[in-house]
This record gives sequence, structure tokens and C-alpha cells, in this order.
Amino acid sequence: MQLGSLRQLTLVSFVVVLVPLTLLVGYSQIRLSDIAQIATSEAEYSVNTVRRVSKMEGLSVDIERLIRQYHIVKKDALKPLISQSTQRFIEYQQRVCKTLIEQRNCSSLEERIDWIAHYSGTDDPLLLDAQLAEFKQNLYDLAAQVDSGLDSRIQDQQIYVSTVQQTQFWLTACLLGASFLLIVLGSKAILRPVSRLERIIVAISRQEETIPAIATSGPKELIVLEQKLHRLGARLIQLENLRHALLRHASHELKTPLASIKEGCSLLTEKVVGPLNEDQEEVLSLLNISTDRLNLLIMQLLDYNLLLQQAKPVFSMINAESFFEEFLTENSLAIGQHDNTVDMQIDLPRVFADRKLFRRILDNLISNAIAHGSRGKAISIKLYEQDNMQVLDFANFGQNIAEEQRATLFQPFSRGDGVRNDRVTGSGLGLSIVADCARIMFGSVEMVDVDYADVCIRVLIPTKEANI
Repeated sequence: MQLGSLRQLTLVSFVVVLVPLTLLVGYSQIRLSDIAQIATSEAEYSVNTVRRVSKMEGLSVDIERLIRQYHIVKKDALKPLISQSTQRFIEYQQRVCKTLIEQRNCSSLEERIDWIAHYSGTDDPLLLDAQLAEFKQNLYDLAAQVDSGLDSRIQDQQIYVSTVQQTQFWLTACLLGASFLLIVLGSKAILRPVSRLERIIVAISRQEETIPAIATSGPKELIVLEQKLHRLGARLIQLENLRHALLRHASHELKTPLASIKEGCSLLTEKVVGPLNEDQEEVLSLLNISTDRLNLLIMQLLDYNLLLQQAKPVFSMINAESFFEEFLTENSLAIGQHDNTVDMQIDLPRVFADRKLFRRILDNLISNAIAHGSRGKAISIKLYEQDNMQVLDFANFGQNIAEEQRATLFQPFSRGDGVRNDRVTGSGLGLSIVADCARIMFGSVEMVDVDYADVCIRVLIPTKEANI
């Protein structure tokens, strides 16, 4: 059965989970009511039976006393009292004997009480003593039989209660297990469409070519949300294509007039069109610097556009030692020009990453450290693994970055307040390229505080196991 909304699915799941618990509570109430009723009735039976036996014992004393008085004095006034006492004794005896299975003691007692009720007073005293002794013994045996019966009934109650407890235990275990199973099934039924939404969001964030199709069944709210996410994904792809096209065409269109300007500045610098005075040469120098700067910005825009077009990383196992040696060798000239040294600590023999993207991260970080770091100070590079993440710490000495400015430095065209060592105005794309390269490899970048440098940029890239 397909439910129309997430609210219905949630409510039905809760109701289904409560069914076994309701059965358990109902069964427990029934059994508790039975046990309470049995306990009440057994207590009432025991009290009444013990009270009747006690009355019979009291009446037996009265009967014996009256019989002996009648045997001695022979007064007819005692006979009604004897008859009354024996009649009451018989009533209690019948009530007690009615609940007993074994009637032998009751029959013997009936014979003795019948003999006493018809006693004429002329029998031999020894016979009277014998009858009264048997009467006492029969009453004692009956009382012992009643006690044994009460003990047996109590034992039966204990066995019944133990059986109910055992049944309750197994029923509780089964019903709780069923409830747990229903909870798991209900959770899966609720989380399944949510997991689809998560996969769609991940596909959109990673700019994958194909997005999971819209579900044909499930809660209507989540299906509508899937449709909105698909439209959002299509819109994001459209905006990405527009941004790439804008950067590509703008860079291309700027290069053509820039080449003409550079050619004209070159002709003026070489004095092909005639000599220049000092003021003209100063203006021409500013023009050359500006055209070189504009050319650098165009090249960086093209490089940034090329980076954005790489939607999927190509992961491979990189030999860390040879990779970093190659990186230092190719950047040794720039490092030496600023009298910097490199303190490198590589704790990973291999790095699982996209070679081009990882190298671009290193190139932009070393360029940033040289441009903004202190001259003659060491640049620290550390590579290690922590919590299924490959961590690259790139640290240098220089001007501290305020806490509120750190997040914005990784945004495109965002520049810090510090002065570059080369006196060139930066484009604000270096750290943005680092962040985008890390993002494409499903990682992240942040600026952290360390005790061995003023500025430290930390790049985190998932390990191979984390990417599987």
C-alpha cells in the first residue's frame, strides 16, 4: 500500500509499532486481573475454611462437656443443648467436607457425631471415653486434611503464577522483538525517500552528469521536493555553463585589444615612432606595467575557468617523496629569490588524489606564501593522515589574518589587506583555486592556528578508504 504523504507514512508506522505493545499491555492486564481474582477467592476460601474448622473445634469441646454432664446427672434439660451443639457442628462439617476430595475422615466424624447425638446416658463409661477419643481424633485428622489441602492449593497458585510469569516473559520478548523489527522497517520506509533526496543533493553538489531519476512512488511532499531539486540542478548546470562561457569569451575578447595595446607600447618603448621625453617614458612605463598586469589577470581567469570545467577528479596513488621533490625543484628559483627555506615533513608514503589538482594546490600555496610571507623565513609543509583524511599543512611567517577575514579569503577575487612582497596587486584567485581544487576532490580547506608559524592553511582530502 502506497501512502500519499509523509505524515500518513509516519503516523501509520507509529501505529503499526504500537500494535504489539498494545497486545502485550492487554494480555498483561488480563493475566493480572486473573491472578488478582484467584488470590482474592483463595484468600476468602482459606479464611472461611479455617474459621469453620476453628468453630468445629470449639463446638467439639462444648459437646464433650455436655455429654459428660448428661452422663453424670442424667438431666433432660441438657439434651436440647447437646442436640443444638451437634446440629451446628454438622452444619460446619458439611461445609468443610463439601470442598474436600477425600471423604474418609468426614464419614468417620459423621458416625461419631451421630452416636453422640443419640447418646442415651446408660452406656458404659469406657465406651463413652472411647467414642469421645475417636471423635477428637477424627476431628484432628480432618483439621490436618484441611491444612494439607490449603497447602496444596497455595502450591498450585504458586505454580500458576510461575507459569504466567514465564509466559509473560517469552511473550514480552517476542512482542518487543516484533516491535523492534517494525521500528526498523518503519525507519527504512521513512528514510528511503530521504536517502534519495540525499543522493540527489550529493549529485548536484559534485556536479555529476546524471542525477537520480524522480521517484514514481512515495510521499508526495518528497516527490515534489525531488522535482524542485531536479529543477535546481538543471538551473545550476545552466548557470555553470553561462559562467564558463562568460569567462572564456571575456578572456578571449580581452586578449585581442590587449595584444594591440602591448604591441603599441612596445613600439613606443623601442622609439620606433620617435623619441620620448621623460614624462612620456614614465607614462609608458606605467602602461607597460598595467598591460602586463592585465595579461596576468586574463591568464589567471583562463586557468580558473579551466579548473571549473573539471567536474570529476581522476584519482591515483601518488608517490609523495618524488612528487614533492619535483615540486620543490620547479619552484626553487622563486623560493631562493625571497631567501626562503622549506621545512618539509612527509609522513605519508603515498597520496590518493588527482595529480594535476594536487599540484595546482601546491603551486598556488607556495606562490601565496612567497608573495605574502616574510623574507628569509622558513616555509613549513606537513603531510599526514588523520581521521581518514589526508592533511596538508602549508604554513609561513608573516602578517596574521584576522578571524573574520579568513573565510572570505577562499572566495574568488577576494584579497587580504596585507602588502605583497612583489608590490603587485593580486587577483584574489589563488586561495580560491586551492579551495575549488580541494572541493573537486571531495575535500575542504581552512585556515588554522599553529604554534610554529603565523599563518597556516590546511587542506583536507579524503583517503582512498573514505572515498569508496
